Amino acid sequence: MRVTISGDPGSGKSTIAKAVAKELNLKHYSLGDRQREMAEKLGTSILELNKMEEKDPAIDKEMDEWQINLGKNEDNFIIDSRIGFHFLPNSLKIFLRTEPKVAAERVFYKDIQNNKRTTEKEKTYDEVLKAIVDRQQSERKRFKKFYKIDMLDMKNYDFVLDASHLTIEEEIKKVVDFIKKKM
Repeated sequence: MRVTISGDPGSGKSTIAKAVAKELNLKHYSLGDRQREMAEKLGTSILELNKMEEKDPAIDKEMDEWQINLGKNEDNFIIDSRIGFHFLPNSLKIFLRTEPKVAAERVFYKDIQNNKRTTEKEKTYDEVLKAIVDRQQSERKRFKKFYKIDMLDMKNYDFVLDASHLTIEEEIKKVVDFIKKKM
C-alpha cells in the first residue's frame, strides 16, 4: 500500500497524512517537511524557496530522487507531496481541495500564530492569503515547465476531497474510509 496525498496549500495534507498513517499503521513521509527544513537551512521562506526552484531545478531534483527511491525501496506508507502522484504512479492518489481564504485562515490562525510554522515570513492574514495564492501559482508554473504536468488536473487523482468546510476529524474519516475500500 502506497498512498500519495496532494492538495492545495493549507489543505491539511501533512496533518491528514500523519493521522491517516497512524490510524492505518503505515509509515508517514512529508515532502513539505523536507522543503521547510531546506528553507530553514537557507534562511528563507517556502515561497522564496519556490521562486528559487523556478530558476534552478537542482533543489527539485534532490526532492524528486528522494521520492523515486522511496517508491522503489518501501511499501506501506503515506507521503504528502504536491506531485507525489507523478513520482509514485503505482500509488493511491488523493487530492485535498481547499478554498484559498479557508486555507489562509488555517495557516495563519492555527499554525503561524501558534508557532507551528516557523519558516513563514508573513505576519498578517492578508499576507498569508497572498503567499498561498502566489505559492500555488509558482508551483503550478514550475511543475508544468519542468515535468509537463498540471498538479491541479483532478484526473491525476483517484479521490478528490473538498476539505474547505470539513473539520480535521471529518477529513481524516473520509480519507481513511476511501483507503480502506481500496485495501
